Amino acid sequence: MTVQRDVSLLGRHTLGTPAKAAFFVEADSQDTLVKALDFAQQRDLDVAILGGGSNSVFAGDYPGLVIALTMTGLECQAEGEDRVLQVAAGENWDQLVRYSLSQNWFGLENLIAIPGSVGAAPIQNIGAYGVEVARFIDWVGGWDRLNDCARRLTAEECRFAYRDSIFKGELRDRFIITEVGLRLSTQARVECNYPALQDALKGMEQPSPQQVAEAVEAVRRSKLPDVDHEPNVGSFFKNPIVDSATAKRLLSQHSELAHWPMAGGRVKLAAAWLVDRAGWRGHRQGGVGVHPKQAIVLVNYQSVDGSEVLSLAAAIQADVQERYGVILEIEPRVYRGHAA
Repeated sequence: MTVQRDVSLLGRHTLGTPAKAAFFVEADSQDTLVKALDFAQQRDLDVAILGGGSNSVFAGDYPGLVIALTMTGLECQAEGEDRVLQVAAGENWDQLVRYSLSQNWFGLENLIAIPGSVGAAPIQNIGAYGVEVARFIDWVGGWDRLNDCARRLTAEECRFAYRDSIFKGELRDRFIITEVGLRLSTQARVECNYPALQDALKGMEQPSPQQVAEAVEAVRRSKLPDVDHEPNVGSFFKNPIVDSATAKRLLSQHSELAHWPMAGGRVKLAAAWLVDRAGWRGHRQGGVGVHPKQAIVLVNYQSVDGSEVLSLAAAIQADVQERYGVILEIEPRVYRGHAA
């Protein structure tokens, strides 16, 4: 195991903030991961886990140990019409989706072109265009830091919910995902009921999974900035979920507000609509701004410190709460440290 010191994190996370890690390790195996965790424990260091870095905000230099999960590998087992994949956490998510399609393993097509690693996908239960990854997860394997052992959690044990899982709650910072078990199908069953996707597929009576993937990619490209040219972490705010009374109040005042009924009488609202209607889309504040085409994407135009990004986010949150009485929750993981 090689431990590096004072390592720049530029190029290892998509927001492009000029942060450094006091200590840094690339873990290409579970054995290296465990040794790195022991190193941190012996020195009483905080630990940050990085996959593709597409859901991380570093607000200042990180004073602890950053572990980049780089383990790779994919195994496939046939079970009737299903294909059960065992995928290492360090694999690229988008490349996995494309490879699966090339093998005629279906299900993930709506989740194409999402940046990040396979290991990060279950943490926030990534979703897009009517599909969540939880639908295809059989199990999640990883290292339990509390019990100092490898474990596998069933999909039920992962407690998946909208942009949520046990890995963001009870097992946050305790369980490090090293592999994911996905169950795909050799039979095409496309999901194309999402309005923007329906528009993109207009005129196709029975689109193929490949056509759905192409449409999703085109829609994403038209609405979302390329992280290589406009550094960002995708959606900065979650779509808020409110009770029925709050939803009724807002819809009586704003009938055009995009919303989706959920279990228990709750209603999911479109964060992008709230931020856009509040006038923030395209707003610039110093070196950071809100993307002109997507109101919940914050772009780090001038490689400013993460604290400046969070300052803009806080201003948006306060304004939306004052206008609509709705609290917007930040979606990416925030790591606060020393000022860069």
